[in-house]
Amino acid sequence: MRLLKSTFLACAAAGCLLTLATPAVAAVPAGNAPSCVAVWQTKGIVTKTGYARNDCRYRLRLKIKWARGTDGDCSTVDPGRTISSKVARGPRNFDGADIC
Repeated sequence: MRLLKSTFLACAAAGCLLTLATPAVAAVPAGNAPSCVAVWQTKGIVTKTGYARNDCRYRLRLKIKWARGTDGDCSTVDPGRTISSKVARGPRNFDGADIC
């Protein structure tokens, strides 16, 4: 009985750790830009802004992706440069950056 209780507690603890880690994985933006493009967002009171920085060694054409609405403009981004797109807060979700 003691072994069963210890095993249950260990499994419960592991399950809690998996549950805590899941939201962080789900929050990763899903755009199709290469992995050398860094993406993030900031949220204000009325708007939110999505960013994409080209950390690749070559020029890219990128756009910021938003769910449930229009994406940002397609822009040529040199290495080390950042683009951004601002939208009203609300049901729009930041989906990362896409090549275009």
